[in-house]
Amino acid sequence: MNTMPRRPMCATCLRPAATCICHWAAPVASAVDVLILQHPMEVANAKGSARLLHLCLPGSRMETGEQFEEAALAALLGRGGRQPVLLYPDTPGDRSLGIAPPPAYEAALAPQQVQLIVLDATWRKSRKMLYLNPLLQALPRLPLRDTPPSHYLIRKAHAPDQLSTLEASCYALAQLEGDEHRYDRVIAAFDGFVAQQQEQAAHGGRAS
Repeated sequence: MNTMPRRPMCATCLRPAATCICHWAAPVASAVDVLILQHPMEVANAKGSARLLHLCLPGSRMETGEQFEEAALAALLGRGGRQPVLLYPDTPGDRSLGIAPPPAYEAALAPQQVQLIVLDATWRKSRKMLYLNPLLQALPRLPLRDTPPSHYLIRKAHAPDQLSTLEASCYALAQLEGDEHRYDRVIAAFDGFVAQQQEQAAHGGRAS
């Protein structure tokens, strides 16, 4: 029988207390409502950025699942009468999965009228989430424009145009709210989080 004592966990960031990331939280009030749908495989991923994003966005909501019950997902979308918009590219590969082209996004909407839906998953798993949830397929999508290279240096084989969930969400919010630098402090917090992960890896410590 395993008698090893269970490591104390932080109830806020859900990580071991020794690797807690709560001190990196840099709250910024968003005019856009944010709903983060996290794939179950990302929950225990030490390198994942969605939990820090959630801590930095007061009022954001985070739900875990791959295929959501339709009525439950419908209740989450469009909270407060807002227009839900999916942060996801419209790619030709979607057609091969039987996913129809998304409706056009009305860019004239004020930030207070928008709900940003964020999928926290690998590219392959996010496409599966899209495939399994027709309500997500029916949402207009927000394409990101002119984003800087990623700061996500802790992912293997990470290309400059592959952004973390936190980075993509911050750039999307800045784009929607017309304020290029509004979320700079969240990106700076992310840099600190990445540095912490790198230091733990360098010293052979567990970052999970």
